[in-house]
Amino acid sequence: MSIVTVQLGQCGNQIGHEVFCCLCSDIRGTHGLCSKKENQSYQDACKERFFWEEESGVPVARAVLVDMEPKVISQTLSMAARSGCWKYNNQSHFCQKQGSGNNWANGYSVHGPRHKESIMDLVQREAERCDRLGGFFTIMSMAGGTGSGLGAFVTQCLRDAFPTSFLLNHVIWPYGTGEVIVQNYNSVLTLSHLYRSSDALLVHENDVIHRICAQLLNIKQISFRDVNQVIAHQLGSVFQPVHAAEGGSDYSRNPLGTKPCHSHTSLWSGDLMETLVPHPEFKMLGLRNIPQIPENSLPYSTFSWPGLIKHLRQMLIAHAQMEEGIDWQVRPPPPGSSTPSSHSTKKPLHFNTSIANLVILRGKDVHSVDLGSFQDPSLYTSWLKPQDAFNAWRTPRAFNKYEKSASLVSNSQFLLKPLDSIVGKAWNMFASKAYIHQYTKFGIEEEDFLDSFTTLEQVISSYTTL
Repeated sequence: MSIVTVQLGQCGNQIGHEVFCCLCSDIRGTHGLCSKKENQSYQDACKERFFWEEESGVPVARAVLVDMEPKVISQTLSMAARSGCWKYNNQSHFCQKQGSGNNWANGYSVHGPRHKESIMDLVQREAERCDRLGGFFTIMSMAGGTGSGLGAFVTQCLRDAFPTSFLLNHVIWPYGTGEVIVQNYNSVLTLSHLYRSSDALLVHENDVIHRICAQLLNIKQISFRDVNQVIAHQLGSVFQPVHAAEGGSDYSRNPLGTKPCHSHTSLWSGDLMETLVPHPEFKMLGLRNIPQIPENSLPYSTFSWPGLIKHLRQMLIAHAQMEEGIDWQVRPPPPGSSTPSSHSTKKPLHFNTSIANLVILRGKDVHSVDLGSFQDPSLYTSWLKPQDAFNAWRTPRAFNKYEKSASLVSNSQFLLKPLDSIVGKAWNMFASKAYIHQYTKFGIEEEDFLDSFTTLEQVISSYTTL
């Protein structure tokens, strides 16, 4: 089942390029302990999902590139073609000569309606290339104008045009120190609109990925490409094919929880909506991947599954985004204390309660790994049973040179603090009417801001009371 990627704005296009590079590198690389037949099945499933082939045999990304300025798209097309491993379709991009000026309203209210027909025609063409369309994966930033504003508009158009297809938005959270003076406005407007249209939002925080580059990968001069490559590696570790839960070899299954492709009742959304997103009020997904070490250290590093699983579980419950600096003092609440009442003890302040978790294991000896620690009822909200809230996928096929690797996709309280911070900062600016005129001149009124604040404050309230 195939996925069409929609790359939006400078950030979305640069990350999208790195994602496709990562997928191709994994296909061409070492494949661990799986058989030649299994490896071929793995490669075929990845290609069907993310690429189509020209007569020349070169894989072409199932992607639509959108930006209001031509420079980044031109660079992206050129880099992909020069790789010799894969390319973009030269007819599947849209750009103009004037950007959105970091203004969400300009992207959403001006560029979106003006260019809707052209952009959606490109999307429709890519969708029609798919024998079996599963859904759409959009990549965008929250801080700027095109990725956020136009991205929110295109997401609504995708939902209207493909109401039964899965829609996953990959969202890049801006640096806390600030990239754009109005980034908090842009972020609030983006998240609130995506929440109404999208099936799920998969979030990466720039500050977190920057720390991974510095502390785990020992990169001294960190570039945006370094950050994007870490994000791409994490996404690839989730999106590449895996075995079915029963340990079969159905590589056509999607690790985000799709039923086997021969199931006519399920599109790409199936099990993901039933497990990771069981309620439309809870759509925020976080991603953790371990181990992450410099490539030149891989030949000299060994990891045990018990150690990786122990670290991954503690990263989950302690809000840690990487395996260094985990607070090992954070523990789940004792049995019986997680049900709120007027007389009950509050849950530990820093404990991260989950709605649902998906663990993906790749590499040597995966089928013998004990994941019972992720089925602890105290990790989850009381209204879901652990057997319903937790899923695991495994494959002996190694990923991108790592003999063993584990990824965790989590719907939990991990974003509460940064979300509350962004909403608070945006509200303080709004209360003093700062920069509001930049939005009203493009048709976004104060009532639109208030609606967005209300939507996100409800999200914060819902996650807080888990």
